[in-house]
Amino acid sequence: MQQQYEGYKDLADSLKSASALLNLERKSQLHQDIITICNHLVNPSFRIAVFGPFNHGKSTLLNAMLGNRTLPIDLIPTTGASITVKYGSDVRTRIMLLDGTEIYRSGTEILQQFAILDGNRQMRKDVASVEVFCPHPFLETGVEFLDLPGTNDRDEQDNLVREQLLSADLVIQLLDARKLMTLGERENLRDWLLDRGIKTVIFVANFLNLLEPDEQKQVQNRLLFVAESFRAELPPGFSNLYRVDALPALRARLKGDVAAANSSGLAAFETALQNIVGILQPNRGSVRLPRVEAIASQIQLSLKAKIDPIAIEIKSFDDKQNSKIEIKQKAANLIYKGFTTSVGELRNWLALPKLLTKYQADAAVALAENNFKVWQTNTLKKDLTQLQLAAVKWLYQAYEFFQEERPQDLLIPFPSEPQVILPPKPSSTDDLSEPGSIAVGGGIGWLLGGPVGAAVVGSISYLLNKNIQKQDEQLAKDSYHQDVAKLCITAIEDYLSNFSSQALSILTEYEQKADKVICFEVSQEPLEITNKRENLQQLQNGFNQLLRELEKVNILSNHQPYKEIPKYSNTKRKYSPQPNRVQISPEKDPGVKRQQENTTKNTRTRVESVSPPPPPKTPPSPRKEEVEAKFRDWELNEEIARMKAEMRSPGFKTGKQQNTTQSNEAPNQPKTQTQKDKITRAYSILGLQANASLAEVKQAYRTLVKKWHPDLFVNQPQLQKQAQEKMHLVNEAYTILSDK
Repeated sequence: MQQQYEGYKDLADSLKSASALLNLERKSQLHQDIITICNHLVNPSFRIAVFGPFNHGKSTLLNAMLGNRTLPIDLIPTTGASITVKYGSDVRTRIMLLDGTEIYRSGTEILQQFAILDGNRQMRKDVASVEVFCPHPFLETGVEFLDLPGTNDRDEQDNLVREQLLSADLVIQLLDARKLMTLGERENLRDWLLDRGIKTVIFVANFLNLLEPDEQKQVQNRLLFVAESFRAELPPGFSNLYRVDALPALRARLKGDVAAANSSGLAAFETALQNIVGILQPNRGSVRLPRVEAIASQIQLSLKAKIDPIAIEIKSFDDKQNSKIEIKQKAANLIYKGFTTSVGELRNWLALPKLLTKYQADAAVALAENNFKVWQTNTLKKDLTQLQLAAVKWLYQAYEFFQEERPQDLLIPFPSEPQVILPPKPSSTDDLSEPGSIAVGGGIGWLLGGPVGAAVVGSISYLLNKNIQKQDEQLAKDSYHQDVAKLCITAIEDYLSNFSSQALSILTEYEQKADKVICFEVSQEPLEITNKRENLQQLQNGFNQLLRELEKVNILSNHQPYKEIPKYSNTKRKYSPQPNRVQISPEKDPGVKRQQENTTKNTRTRVESVSPPPPPKTPPSPRKEEVEAKFRDWELNEEIARMKAEMRSPGFKTGKQQNTTQSNEAPNQPKTQTQKDKITRAYSILGLQANASLAEVKQAYRTLVKKWHPDLFVNQPQLQKQAQEKMHLVNEAYTILSDK
């Protein structure tokens, strides 16, 4: 039993906590009901309340049961307070005032001062509780009687009665046989008892002795109908209807007339009452919990009425914030992807083997012809600038999107121009028949003219496009113009090696600085939302705690617990994409490995290790991967532009909604026949069924671009023209379908 009451104490605490979250007014009905039922839950006594309209004889009936005039009775309504009758060794009264004053008196005369209505038939405002102690054996078993003011007299009294009924384990509803079940009594039976889970009710009819015998029979039949229509939850075998003539019963008890007490119906009623209490008292929880369930349902509905709007508001805020963050994260990742890919292409271009393969021959010839500076500007610098801009544009894209740190330009300087000092001319004049072969400017530049110069240029092409075998070494040694050609080749190799090494170092440092540009700050949420989030957490915790306590006492609820709100980190934080950087391992790229090795100048070794690519006379056809790279950049730019537009819009959907819209929704139906024809033709050009999704449109466009890009047919004029016409139609179709 003690363990059961501990559980009820936890339930009462949970009810009070939930009530506090509702900020109810102290005088509100729900607040009063919660306080009453919580106090009653932990009360070990079994309370029996006598309830009914004024002048029905409630106090008279109780006095008859107690065997004396303990409670005040009169012909007019007298009871002006809720009087609790408890067991005591002698008759005495305790009055508790609202200011904390406690008044103890022997007997019950003091009730005339504190527990009856005043001259204006008003209850006293300063009384908190009234208790009467009486030495009755029934009370000694832990039973308490509750004498309530009469109803249908004053609203203030009605409110007090309604409140106190919740604290009664058994209700004796006193009926006046002369006006059986008035409209007010029927309303109170429904509103004050049944709807609040109070179903342990016994009806007692008074004043039946004042009726004629024929009338008594008719009233008894009506009483049976009332009793049968009310589904009282009493122990099996007990009636919920009794007749007691209260005043004759009191007189019989005062005189000690047993026969008169029996004929008044009091003895039979007392016997039934004691037996009913003996069964219900050990399991008071089954009586009290239905009232708790009714009140808990009101609390839960009130809590949900506060929780749900706040939860919807916070979810809406979170969805918008998460959508913004999701868009920014996706943009950051796309920009970072484009940046790292472009940097990777630049790094690959700067690898020494690639530079030597692509530029050494032309650079050496330009050096031999004293046109190196022109070549450096028109060829090397042009190619470098294009690759630099391809990388830097992503950082400016990030700056425009996130407004973080402004990017710096990628500045890669060129080394000093190659210096070549001519070797001494051999004594033989076979190869030196023409004058003008001299070193220029102390080795800054040099000029060869005539057949010797032409021979040097030819030797450069020969040496770089043909592997020199050991048997050719003597020939190379004996040829002056080949010696000069080797010096040019070596000078260019040194130049490109220095350029590659320095540029790669600058590029690595530049790439590290990009992390400060391609990032964004997740700002703190508004204080108003933070406060609402905390309030929501408290409300949901109170709701869930109440559910758990109700489940412990086997009260099932139609409501589901709220899921715990994830903890929100309301601090400023930065997001910076950190995908795996593109790294080239020395084992996979011989150029990187070669740069890591000692670059000691060894003219013959370096010349012989160079792979040949004869310079093409016509522009080469772009490789498939180059077209793929162009298309990839186009896709990234298009995606980022779309996200920028979304960020600028006043309201945007979450990422999930966006994906659903893009992938699943068919374009809206056109309004005119001309539009219908254009769209039908556009689907046909892309090779799609009508009403294909936007995702399918984009995929079809991607496939056709990779197939018909004009750059793929540079050296095939007829096919290139056909590809241009095809791409014009494809672009037009894509524009029509994507703008729907």
